[in-house]
Amino acid sequence: MAEAQTESKPEVEKGGRKPSSAHLVRILEDDILNNVLKPGDRLDEQTLARRFSVSRTPVREALRQLASSGLLEIRRNHGATVKRLTVAELIEMFQVMAEFEGLSARLCARRAMPDEIAEMRRFNEACDERANAGDHHGFYAANNRLHEVIYAASGNNFLAEECRKLRNRINVYRRHITFQPRRMQNSVVEHARIVDAIEAGDEEAAHRLMRQHVDLLAGSAADVLQALEARNRP
Repeated sequence: MAEAQTESKPEVEKGGRKPSSAHLVRILEDDILNNVLKPGDRLDEQTLARRFSVSRTPVREALRQLASSGLLEIRRNHGATVKRLTVAELIEMFQVMAEFEGLSARLCARRAMPDEIAEMRRFNEACDERANAGDHHGFYAANNRLHEVIYAASGNNFLAEECRKLRNRINVYRRHITFQPRRMQNSVVEHARIVDAIEAGDEEAAHRLMRQHVDLLAGSAADVLQALEARNRP
């Protein structure tokens, strides 16, 4: 089993701050999905702490978050090793996510207030601006804010929390979907149709359009994962 970390120059966030656990998660996600870290590679807390010039506490938290998303496996006396979801596992998660998000949109069509609908449109406009600018990370952030408004406007706190839990498990794949050609622009159009259905109070259309939106993301996520698996074949 390989020790994959290298003794490189310490990495810092913008402004010279030491990286937070969330920043470490993003860097390590990219390392895993870009094959810098490969399945079976072991991640050592002490080596990572030296790499990022931090204590082992944020490193340990970052490894826990990566394990919860299925990118790492942590076993007692073995530490953390790189693991990836299979295509089948990823699609199954997106299938459940499509139902959760579809129900959220259905409830929104019944319960959303005008100011909440206006907020959805503002975040989709932000998605459009970031897509046109080619800003994948800005688009991803605005997209998450839009879905958060939909969760809140559904009026079902339990459903919102379950959506967040599952979304967090597949976030790394959702983030990399934004790099696929035309995916950001297509999402803006799909979002607009969903919000139109919500504003019209059309529960069936809101549910159907949201499910279709997430199903399309599932196909893109599977493409991302298959491409990654192909890179690892001898």
